Amino acid sequence: MIDTQVSPSQALDWLCGAAFPLWLKHGVDWKNGAFHEELDPDTLAPRVAFRRLRVAARQVYSFAAAARMGIARADEAVALGVDFLRHHARQADGGYATLFNLSNVPIDPTRDLYDHAFVLLAFAHAGERAAASELMAYIETQFRHELEGFHESVPRRLPRRQNPHMHLLEALLAAAERFAEPGYLDHADAIVDVFATRFFQPDSSGLAEFYDDRLVPLREQGRFVVEPGHHHEWVWLLDEHRRVANLFGRTVRNTWQESTGLMKFAERHGVSTSGMVAAELWSDGAIRQSATRVWPHTERLKAVSRVTPDRQGQALQALFGFFDGVPAGLWRERWVGDFVTGDASPASSLYHITCAIADIQPAS
Repeated sequence: MIDTQVSPSQALDWLCGAAFPLWLKHGVDWKNGAFHEELDPDTLAPRVAFRRLRVAARQVYSFAAAARMGIARADEAVALGVDFLRHHARQADGGYATLFNLSNVPIDPTRDLYDHAFVLLAFAHAGERAAASELMAYIETQFRHELEGFHESVPRRLPRRQNPHMHLLEALLAAAERFAEPGYLDHADAIVDVFATRFFQPDSSGLAEFYDDRLVPLREQGRFVVEPGHHHEWVWLLDEHRRVANLFGRTVRNTWQESTGLMKFAERHGVSTSGMVAAELWSDGAIRQSATRVWPHTERLKAVSRVTPDRQGQALQALFGFFDGVPAGLWRERWVGDFVTGDASPASSLYHITCAIADIQPAS
């Protein structure tokens, strides 16, 4: 963790002055019309020979944010990403393949709900109304579970998770706001209902990660797995749900009690005195995995900025510890008692970082 305090304006300067330019130059495969999975801190090149759907979708989101901030060539990267999604990732049935080789040829045809949620988020932020509508229809027909919520994938697999539902909610709210279409908000309301009645566990104020087919939490010796970063992410999303609903003049389900419970649990059990966020806990508050990554710190920053702004400084300082010791615009992805060196910076984390830093900036 770095010793100096970081201000929101300094965070924005890092994002716009270092991260976006670096990833636009080195993280976009301009020649082949795709995005690199990662950047090596020494060579600024990727080490892996594949591409993931979720990274393509997340980079469209990130560069759409960069374009709104006036970053040169960001709009070109958005167009490149949309073209990849529509002409390489999209398959004949209307779904999207999960994994690709470096020639952009699909090598895993699995239809994954988590990934499809990010494609919807990308289309929303890129302003692709028709593609978003078509994708939402596909999700409804192909992923809708017979009881409630959505299946993990096509073909079906278990366990079921809250995580894909969480990101689908994020995408639906973005689409509702961007396209001013209340139907997306209707779908978002339904996911919030599933959160309140199934995902949130009132006996512990914990958010279970894994479920059986009927959305009953999977337990080991009476306990279930929770991730503090997802607690923080839901706190932010529930606030987003209220904000977007207000744009439509609508009142939504009151989730104040659930949001407060999630925040208290995460801050009490999952955050150290220095602001480091643990990766996994048990529902009784015991640490399951203390080693962590950069993304839980972005989600804590988003949550505290909305509901406990007095903790924003600590959250920013903890996040910027991941940016120390690598070229400006990159990050160290993992922390295990001390930062892990030598790892490549995964492109997938730019989405988390962009959302966190952009969200704490005052509206222009």
